[in-house]
Amino acid sequence: MGERPSLVVFDLDYTLWPFWVDTHVDPPFRKSSEGSVWDRNGQSVKLYPEVPAVLERLHQEGVPMAVASRTGEVQGATQLLDLFGLHRFLPHKQIYPGSKVTHFQRLCQQTGVPLSQMLFFDDEARNIRDVSKLGVTCIRVPNGMNLSLLERGLEAFARS
Repeated sequence: MGERPSLVVFDLDYTLWPFWVDTHVDPPFRKSSEGSVWDRNGQSVKLYPEVPAVLERLHQEGVPMAVASRTGEVQGATQLLDLFGLHRFLPHKQIYPGSKVTHFQRLCQQTGVPLSQMLFFDDEARNIRDVSKLGVTCIRVPNGMNLSLLERGLEAFARS
């Protein structure tokens, strides 16, 4: 395969997990002894099924990863990343309300990776539109992150 991105960035809500962390679930969250994650009201909270495999694959290939999320529920999102064991895959985080353009400018400053060397996955068309104008390769995630979308994104990046 062709060139790999220097940084792969994921949105959170409806990209890594099937809900809005600031609306559909109620922090704080807890993890049971069996490893299940629950919100304050006892509602089960899960990732999309293939997300662990996506992150593990990129990790095994030595591709650095990050998160860019506009959620207002910063503490809840950060807690979920911890409870799901995702911090080890996603050391760079931009989680706060505002424009994804700002998130990417800060990721560029934080990591030293040029925007043109980044690959971004997000479920919202407006974020894809805004971030692609920066020169980032962007892939829309219609129904949660999966291995097929990862392949599509890596192929799109290699062609860019």
